[in-house]
Amino acid sequence: MKKQVELIVMHRIVNELDRRTAAIARKYGLTLPQFAVLEALYHKGDLSVGELKESVLSTDGTIPVVTRHLKQQGLVDGTTDPKDRRRTIMTLTDKGRTLIAKVYPENEAMLDAIFGKWNHEERKAVLRLLSLLELN
Repeated sequence: MKKQVELIVMHRIVNELDRRTAAIARKYGLTLPQFAVLEALYHKGDLSVGELKESVLSTDGTIPVVTRHLKQQGLVDGTTDPKDRRRTIMTLTDKGRTLIAKVYPENEAMLDAIFGKWNHEERKAVLRLLSLLELN
């Protein structure tokens, strides 16, 4: 396969995974970036806006907009970091935790249906190759 075709195929796979995750998120009234933020907080705990940006591989301007909408929906709360008043720490509310506890397992099942075909060693090999990418 030519390099150009390989790159196109890889890009289409990423787009398809995003499309499927977005469809699941949409059933619960969430956008893909909103799902990504809730999922990061669900699995990693409280995070600053900067840590969220790194966690979901987002751009500088996206996370404040996403978190503002999630706050308006009562799904997250933001508090000033007592150690550094310039930082805002985002936390899941009970409502947000309840919602992501429903959405995440559905997304995980979709991913497992796709990637579950690989054994542990195959998944480790793919993750090792993906870790070589410099995405930030």
